[in-house]
Amino acid sequence: MRIAEELGVEFDTVNYIQDPPDEAMLRDLISKLEDEPTALVRRDSKFKKLELAEEDVQTIDQVVAILVKHKQLLQRPVVMTKDKAIVGRPKDRVRELLS
Repeated sequence: MRIAEELGVEFDTVNYIQDPPDEAMLRDLISKLEDEPTALVRRDSKFKKLELAEEDVQTIDQVVAILVKHKQLLQRPVVMTKDKAIVGRPKDRVRELLS
């Protein structure tokens, strides 16, 4: 958000916990994603606790199913414009996308 403010770019913030993306939104996001779809899935302690493996998040259908069921695994920040989307790490990628 800070980078968008610095650049004077209007933006909307979506709290993925309170307003999680549904299947249609995730598929739209993936269609614009410059990263591999699997990059949307966090590999954290919850991923391990759910006993997930890389093989479980390789296809678009798998990624969508996992993120619909376990919204906490959505990588963040995700920055989306009308035409493109990225996982905003490192932060320089956000500046590049919004410039």
